Amino acid sequence: MPVFSAVWPCNCLIILSVLTLALDTSSPSGSLAVLRDEKVIATVSTWTDEIYSSRMFRHLEFLLQELSLGLGAFDLFAVAAGPGSFTGLRVGLAAVKGWAEVYDKPIAAVSGLEAVAIQSDSAAPLLVPVLDARRGQVYLGRYRRTGEPGENRLALQGDECVMTPEELVEGLRSEKVLSDFAIVTPVPGLLFSAMSRYETSQPFADRIRVHEVSAVLAPCVGRLGYTRAQRGEVVNSLTLDANYVRRTDAELHWKGPAGS
Repeated sequence: MPVFSAVWPCNCLIILSVLTLALDTSSPSGSLAVLRDEKVIATVSTWTDEIYSSRMFRHLEFLLQELSLGLGAFDLFAVAAGPGSFTGLRVGLAAVKGWAEVYDKPIAAVSGLEAVAIQSDSAAPLLVPVLDARRGQVYLGRYRRTGEPGENRLALQGDECVMTPEELVEGLRSEKVLSDFAIVTPVPGLLFSAMSRYETSQPFADRIRVHEVSAVLAPCVGRLGYTRAQRGEVVNSLTLDANYVRRTDAELHWKGPAGS
């Protein structure tokens, strides 16, 4: 049934009810979710050594069959646009671009880090979501709570970035003005070694809080995508782009060391 009563991609959508297909192919625990507005109807996810983008289409076929749905039934496609696995992101975004083009539907691009942060029930005004970036590094961002009390809205402060866990902990420790924050992550073990050196620094130890959340991001991607669509913050197949945060291996090998 028609849901978007205004013509898109203009930024003036009147949304009555939205059936969303959300996907995250950026992480090892990639996932798919189907939502009606903000309510999750179904989710599928597995964690194996096999890159998620290689099994995503098998999961999608299973999900659609279980729900007796076709891709044309969806009103919105929500996708984790990064940061994360370069190959995974390319496959996921290419799939969404194709679906949006074929079915003439809008896309909501969502940060995987925001999908991590939005899961936190911490009352801290500043959330620092962290994801595994491999190579001994982590992706992170800083999201500040905004809006009215009780609203679960976040605003990115600065840029998302990549660094080592030690650099992250030292950076937070050195910020004297940072009075209340929480680290939010599905992989807290990545930070334990870096944090252990400060166990004797009681004031800092009291301030550092690590909240473990789910690595299955598609449901949160879907909810955030729905909220974006309500505000008219959608893109199409031509304007959807990935947020890689760091350069790909191919770019690094092609460009060579700085100054070469």
